[in-house]
Formats: sequence, structure tokens, C-alpha cells
Amino acid sequence: MGEVLKVRAAPAARAKAAPRVDKKDLPLGQILEGDCIAAMRSLPTASVDLVFADPPYNLQLGGDLNRPDGSHVDAVTDHWDQFDSFAAYDRFTREWLVEARRVLKPDGAIWVIGSYHNIYRVGAMMQDLGFWLLNDIVWRKTNPMPNFRGTRFTNAHETLLWASQGEKAKYHFNYRAMKTLNDELQMRSDWVLPICSGGERLKDEAGHKAHPTQKPEALLYRVLLATTEAGDVVLDPFFGTGTTGAVAKRLGREWIGCEREESYIKVAKARIAKELPLDESAVTTMRAARDAPRVAFGAVVEAGLIPPGTVLSDKKRRWQATVRADGSLASGALSGSIHAVGKDLQGAPSCNGWTFWHIEQDGELKPIDSARQLYLLAVED
Repeated sequence: MGEVLKVRAAPAARAKAAPRVDKKDLPLGQILEGDCIAAMRSLPTASVDLVFADPPYNLQLGGDLNRPDGSHVDAVTDHWDQFDSFAAYDRFTREWLVEARRVLKPDGAIWVIGSYHNIYRVGAMMQDLGFWLLNDIVWRKTNPMPNFRGTRFTNAHETLLWASQGEKAKYHFNYRAMKTLNDELQMRSDWVLPICSGGERLKDEAGHKAHPTQKPEALLYRVLLATTEAGDVVLDPFFGTGTTGAVAKRLGREWIGCEREESYIKVAKARIAKELPLDESAVTTMRAARDAPRVAFGAVVEAGLIPPGTVLSDKKRRWQATVRADGSLASGALSGSIHAVGKDLQGAPSCNGWTFWHIEQDGELKPIDSARQLYLLAVED
């Protein structure tokens, strides 16, 4: 489980909550074909936990691009990325963002990825609509496409904007899972990942790229692991070849896609059909301490994992205490909780009794927290 953080919310976020939507009323695991704005309008209000959007970048590319050896560069020249003007692009962007905001739950969040061509316009519009920016993530590509003309710096990164529904809205962030993923270091806002290539790059029947801007699965893996839980509903309004759906299925998340290009839909369906979800135990992530269910020591005693009469000691066997039927400890003239007795014996300002007190098992001292973990496993099963 991820920790639920509280931030400040815009007035719109304080509006009356929409009725709870039953998942069976949603088109889970389906690609809604056609215009994304019309498709999103068909979804109930406050029904989605996360939106991941990879909209057209409006690259404004003019003419063909060739490498120094004369070979053609397969750049984005598709009609879906072409708009008559910035005003036309802004109208389109506002319309789909309005629908994204409507379908998101009050504690839902949105991710939008873009380049310098569009991300600043999109970000400003998100703020105007009441979204609250939480982070801008820089995806630094380990293998970016060079600037073949040598007229600018190599475009080696893209930007992701992560936002909640408002200034005081709640949102989900699996901080502990991200720290574990990053070798026990706090995850930074610059992510170094390769672009999609090799066997992951999907090809059409002619052997050409199925999509010019296919995102790497590692990128979506991190986004979904960081900001959703198993069973959450993820909406991708620009589904493309289905990276979001494939990763969501693998991680045990529900997904809905919107896509108008038939060639992408065909590839996405075939791709996701082959994807196998991870075993439930593999999807479980590390939890922040504040998110772990609170367990009274008395519940562990009551369950028989540490019976009354058991003698506990600290790791160095300096002090001993006897477990009583109500979950309290007795040590000489002292009595009280596992935390209070440990604190008083040490003369310390505080004590975490779960790690201070140990129980002897098979000739080895183990912290009583091991019994708590067994209790949690039994409860969750």
C-alpha cells in the first residue's frame, strides 16, 4: 500500500463528491475507439484513479529529416500530431483535460508527458483548470536521437507533469516502494531510462515501427507503481500501441484506453493479450511505516503467537520482562506496555518495543516484531 499524502486543494476540489461508481459499470480492459474526448465523455464522473496522458506534442516539424549519410529519419509526421495553429492545439488540449478532470476521483491524479514543444502550454492549462502540480519529472534518455543537423543541442529528455485534483486534494504516492526500487535512496525527479528499442519496439506487418513515439515499459512501470495500487483504474486517453494497458495488466491494475487509429488498436490488442499478470504476492510492494496497519501487542498475545508467561529480553539480555495475559509486561516493580517498560528500563525518552524486545526461538533471539509480521500475514490472508 502507498502512503496517502495530503496537499492543499482548489475550491473546485471541495465540491460535493460524486456518487461512488461500481467498477462493473466501467469498460475495464477495453479500448474505446474514436476521438478521445468523446470517449471520455462516455465515462462516469469520478470513476478513475489515475490518468496517464501521452498527447500529441504538436512538433511543428517541417520537411524531411535525413542523417549525415543521407538515410531518412523516421520522425513524427503523422496527421494526429498536426494542428493548424497553437490556438487549435490549445482548444484540443483544454477539452481533453476538462474531461480528464471530470472522470478522476477526488483523490485521483494525472500524469502528462511532453516535450518542450507542448509541455509548457499543457502545464499552464492544467493549473488554470485547478490541477495542482506535484512534480515535474525529467525523463533523461540514455540513448536519445542525435541532432543530425548540428544546429541545436540534442533533445535528450522529455518532461512528465504529475498533478493532483487540487491544492488540498489527497493523492497516492508509494514513497517506500520508490525508495526500495532505487536501492534504498529517495527517488529523485530525474529518471534515467532508455528509449523504447530492441525487442520491446513493436513493428507492423511490414517491419516498420508500429508507433513513432512508443514509450518504454519501464517508464510506465515506475509511474503506476509509484502512484496507484493493485485494482486501481488507470485511463490512457492516447492509448497508442498499449504500453499503459500492458504494464497495468502486469501490475494488477485495471485499465481503459482511448484510441482512434485502427492500426494502433490492432497492435495494442495483440500485445496486451500476450501480457501475463504478475502473481499477487509479486505485486505487493514495500509499505511506509505510517501505512502499516496498527497492531496492538495484546492482539499478538491473544492470537497465541507470544503466549502469556513468555519471558522477553533485550538483544544483549540486560533486561527481562514477562508477558501478561492482557499484553502488558512485568519487569520487577515495573509494568506497562512493551514500549513503556522498555523506555523506563533504559531511562530513555522513548522506546520502540517491537524492536527492543526479543523472544528466544531455536536458541536464537528474534525481535517480537517477527511475531507481528506473522500476525499481519494471517490477517491479510
